[in-house]
Amino acid sequence: MIAITGLGTISACGVGRGPLLAALAAGRPRLTEVPPARGQRTGRARSAALVDPAVLETALRGRDTRRMSPPSRLALVAAAGALEEAGLAPTREPDPGLAVVASTAFGPSSFTTRLFDQILDEGPAAASPALFTECVANAAVAQVDAVLRAGGPSYALAQGEAGPLRAVARAASEIALGRARRALAGAVEEMPPLVHALLDRVGALAAPGGELGEQGRPFDRDRRGFHAGEGATFLVLEEEGEARNRGASVAARLRAAGSAFDASAPTAGFGTGGARLARALRAGLDRAGLGPDGIDLVVSGASGSRAGDRLEAEMLRAVWGDRPLPPVLTPKAITGEYGGAFLAAALLAARGEAGGAQPWFGVADEACRIVPHRGPIPPGAKTVLVTSVAAGGCASWIVLERP
Repeated sequence: MIAITGLGTISACGVGRGPLLAALAAGRPRLTEVPPARGQRTGRARSAALVDPAVLETALRGRDTRRMSPPSRLALVAAAGALEEAGLAPTREPDPGLAVVASTAFGPSSFTTRLFDQILDEGPAAASPALFTECVANAAVAQVDAVLRAGGPSYALAQGEAGPLRAVARAASEIALGRARRALAGAVEEMPPLVHALLDRVGALAAPGGELGEQGRPFDRDRRGFHAGEGATFLVLEEEGEARNRGASVAARLRAAGSAFDASAPTAGFGTGGARLARALRAGLDRAGLGPDGIDLVVSGASGSRAGDRLEAEMLRAVWGDRPLPPVLTPKAITGEYGGAFLAAALLAARGEAGGAQPWFGVADEACRIVPHRGPIPPGAKTVLVTSVAAGGCASWIVLERP
């Protein structure tokens, strides 16, 4: 059985599990204003769940990261924190048994923008090699490899909102196949003005207005889109027997993982294949010897997206059929979409720690028919299904089990 023995996270909430738990308990995100993007018309949305630069600098602990892109710096904080919590110190020599798998939706967008600006303003000869090396989607993973001496398999995944869960599944498979002894798995994202403006332009972001402002409201009848987030989260995965042998504390077990694809989805939108995704999810639960009755809690990737929440609700309701769903958590109402804090919240939920208030929820959408759970995690909830559907058709899920 694959065990999770470490968690490292940085988000708008702060660094580590404490600030995230406090934000989830209060039920209110930490939103700050995003500066307008150069060359972009002013849109509706103004805010996002951004990492405090001062908090990031403190968390880097004096590391020389001046040439790193924002995603690389965020990933380094989260990955180092996960190793520290797992009781693993970075080695002097590369560790061929340590794999790194991380997802990103947009990559190092700010450095890519800066490189393009150089080329357009001054010509190709002015392009900075330092910027170029940090403009690829796997830059953050490569920096984690280099700084933390991870010499095992290394992957950067780009599967949108479904990416964080796919990263965990891929890392687990590397261990199960014997290609790694342990793995760092997670997600990283920055939210620079350009990306925020583009998301706003396609109507993905919640517009200002009302008491809640631009907060995403998953499954709510009056949801208007999600609020974007940035940050990084990494988990340490390893065989449970090995973790026990070295005296590590097991936060949760990875009971199952799976994915599917909704072929009805447009390139940058959500499809109508909820029933198809449900069949794949149900088959995965059956293979794991669980079935719907074996799930005590659902951590949903619903974010406030009109179409995305509806598709996720259709998938979940089709799996359970006429039976009532178990309690459903929607942490992206606090963490926002992207940045990986959703993955951290899911692990905390599996430990019985991530419940809280839902002041943002009003009336359930009849198309979704899901009311998010309010209050503490039910004490008997030990098996947690974590799901996420992505624009473009990807869908992923994992099942976490409290030891």
